[in-house]
Amino acid sequence: MLTILGFAMIATFLVLIMMKKMSPIAALVLIPALFCVFVGKGAHLGDYVIDGVSSLAPTAAMLMFAIVYFGVMIDVGLFDPIVRAILKFCKADPMRVVVGTALLAAIVSLDGDGSTTFMITVSAMYPLYKRLKMSLVVMTGVAAMANGVMNTLPWGGPTARAATALKVDATDIFVPMIPALAVGLLAVVALAYVLGLRERRRVGTLTLDQALVREREREPESETVLVGAGSGAEAGVGRGGPGGADRSRGSAGSGGSGAADEASDDDFKGLDPNRPTLRPKLYWFNALLTVALLTAMIMELLPIPVLFLLGAALALTVNFPHIPDQKARIAAHADNVLNVSGMVFAAAVFTGVLTGTGMVDSMANWLVETIPEGMGPHMGLVTGLLSLPLTYFMSNDGFYFGVLPVLAEAGHAHGVSTLEIARASIVGQPLHMSSPLVPAVYVLVGMARVEFGDHTKFVVKWAVLTSLVILAAGILFGII
Repeated sequence: MLTILGFAMIATFLVLIMMKKMSPIAALVLIPALFCVFVGKGAHLGDYVIDGVSSLAPTAAMLMFAIVYFGVMIDVGLFDPIVRAILKFCKADPMRVVVGTALLAAIVSLDGDGSTTFMITVSAMYPLYKRLKMSLVVMTGVAAMANGVMNTLPWGGPTARAATALKVDATDIFVPMIPALAVGLLAVVALAYVLGLRERRRVGTLTLDQALVREREREPESETVLVGAGSGAEAGVGRGGPGGADRSRGSAGSGGSGAADEASDDDFKGLDPNRPTLRPKLYWFNALLTVALLTAMIMELLPIPVLFLLGAALALTVNFPHIPDQKARIAAHADNVLNVSGMVFAAAVFTGVLTGTGMVDSMANWLVETIPEGMGPHMGLVTGLLSLPLTYFMSNDGFYFGVLPVLAEAGHAHGVSTLEIARASIVGQPLHMSSPLVPAVYVLVGMARVEFGDHTKFVVKWAVLTSLVILAAGILFGII
């Protein structure tokens, strides 16, 4: 019964948000509360929620201060050179824009943090998608898949969890998987190329001059969309983030085609090169601070929430020594902080009920028990296939510490090595990064102003395909 109710709860949640019958926050809270009553454990709902909130509180704190830190770094111009290089490659060609999104997301994902990747990627690419009237779910989908492939880095989380759960070396899991993961990343870039061609056919190809003229012709609409929408994007878009209405008003000076005739690459930047928050004299301080922060995070010198708390405080103090300026920067990013942290705590209700009632354990055991006896020698393939739905419907902790040891034991009984099972367990990460249980995905859809249901409907099929490509490559190369 718990198994049925668990799958029913997840299915109800996904259907309601994809049909836009409920907001994600409301669905994450009300649906598990209702199913907790169905299970007959309504009296324990408070305990489950508190347990869930306690487990996700460090994540919420990390996201809050990470948003402030990287928001400030975007404001002061730390990422402008990277953004300019990507935008110079993209120009106004939709195909190049989508491929550039995949490349930028993959590069930034090297730090191992999905929230960081999504903040920088959306901040850089959002203006181009808006100005060219491209589909924003293409941006969020491609970014999520690229980050999902790169999330398998040893410091990204899943590989370390698999190594810990199975008591093997993370390097022995990751290094042999590099060829298969490289194929997966190429698959994401190829998919971005195809989706970009589709967008090119839909919206056409513009020159930079034409793009600027289009932007000026719909300037009132741009101001409404970019400034008035609230959510987290105001921090990244409206006030010194990507482009924004301030940039639209500033570039409209002489108006009409006369101004467009003078357009150049410098006129088509995603980040306003004249925004008042820039701190060019502090560029190397900010760069060294960010490198030191990421190094400390990889080396685990302090808990990640503490590192971002210290980093945000130091970045604000040095770049904006006057208290009114600090308050203005915090206010500029407050919408995004509130939106994301609220979503994380709402997700804590979902995960708390799913775990506390025993539904997640019941579902995992049912799936393991349904594996046919004849599939024993192929447990690597089975683990890879199971990693797709299980890491989507469960947290990584639940899968790697709860289910993976059972799969490894079953594989060992049939002569399948533990390392093979561990490698197969990470192939589902491109899909996992769009799971409603992943806090970073709310940063992505919040800053891009995309409905979570729309993102889910678009990305699931492509993320599944990417994961299957990685699995097939692993089998073909003899890794799995």
